[in-house]
Amino acid sequence: MDDLGIVIVNYRTPRLLRECLTSVFASQGDLTYQVCVVDNCSQDESCRLVETEFPQVRLVDSEVNGGYPYANNLGLRILGFGPSGASAPAGAADLLPRYALLLNPDTVLPPTALPDMVAFLDERPEAAVAGPKLVRQDGSLDLACRRSFPSPEVSFYRLMGLSRLFPKSPRFGRYNMTFLDPALTAEVDSVVGAFMMVRREAIVQVGLLDERFFMYGEDLDWALRMKRAGWKVYYNAAVTVLHYKEAASRHSRKAHYEFYRAMYLFYRKHYAATTPAWLGMLVVLGILVRGGLAMAADAVRGPARSVLAEGERA
Repeated sequence: MDDLGIVIVNYRTPRLLRECLTSVFASQGDLTYQVCVVDNCSQDESCRLVETEFPQVRLVDSEVNGGYPYANNLGLRILGFGPSGASAPAGAADLLPRYALLLNPDTVLPPTALPDMVAFLDERPEAAVAGPKLVRQDGSLDLACRRSFPSPEVSFYRLMGLSRLFPKSPRFGRYNMTFLDPALTAEVDSVVGAFMMVRREAIVQVGLLDERFFMYGEDLDWALRMKRAGWKVYYNAAVTVLHYKEAASRHSRKAHYEFYRAMYLFYRKHYAATTPAWLGMLVVLGILVRGGLAMAADAVRGPARSVLAEGERA
């Protein structure tokens, strides 16, 4: 039984994938792991790169680009994780890696990131999920690395711009938890799928990612399902990982469409049934207006750029 099973979803980022895999295989410490790269129908040199330079990787060359959760589920199944533990033979879960890691190819790991994150979860048996401090190339914090769930209230503050106007407010700054010191480890609602380490038992209990999402929201949905099952989620400020982010999807109409579609899907799935009608109407209207404005701005800029199926994380 391995300590860790790593799934990396790639879409037309061979240079970044090479750098990411190089950093993974440079990891230090007493840790056993296997790596599965799922190529989301890139139709470029990505698969050949993996086959020639990283033969130890388990490669899945998907014939379709089904999105981030679809591709991650392919990789998780290759590692032995099924849709649920209900139909698995007795004791089968004990043969799975102790943890699964969803990792974007636009990340670069320091040598001790993997063992340190595994040790962090080992020390917290109540935790299903943990993520590190993600930083951008300029050294700034990737705000998506620690988040609250986008409840109607939190989404309303985000859509109305209050989270940007009052980032230090514990009330208005909950979307990206900007009121918390980035140097402090904390229990959070969710971390981002760019680096999301998940306990085996939690995956067996709640199942795999929801493939109705395409490239946003699925990590939040997964974390919420686990928290509702009684698990905790942690942001580990002691481990720092570089996240290039937005390598090919900045200002993409597809990216903006999927971002706001995910907000609506998440709301309908988790909050619509218990939200007052007037507030629900405001949330949906806000999603439509903000999404429409974002896509209109992209149309003015020119033709949409390509979009990363592993997703920039907003």
